[in-house]
Amino acid sequence: MKSAIWISFDLGVRGDYEGIYTWLDRNGAKECGDSVAFLNYEFSGELLNALKKDLEESFEISKKTRIYVMYRESDAMKMKGQFIIGGRKASPWEGYAAQLSQIDADET
Repeated sequence: MKSAIWISFDLGVRGDYEGIYTWLDRNGAKECGDSVAFLNYEFSGELLNALKKDLEESFEISKKTRIYVMYRESDAMKMKGQFIIGGRKASPWEGYAAQLSQIDADET
């Protein structure tokens, strides 16, 4: 089976970039910005399990490795996304938007 996916990867400073680049090239991935690629991924079984296993066997995963995949759910045809390796961390943009401040009133 084949599925169109977008993959976002953060391997940290010392990550195995050569390994993931080899995997991306072997799978015909197209560059979509810093650490984001699009590809038509061929697999058997369940997409996310097959993809995770393939990635883990293809390059060195460290505790800092984060892989996020966006894909179309085959049943409902909805777009979905989730981390298959690692997880979410604090956003670098947190705190940039103006927040409504509460008015503090002191009364005596």
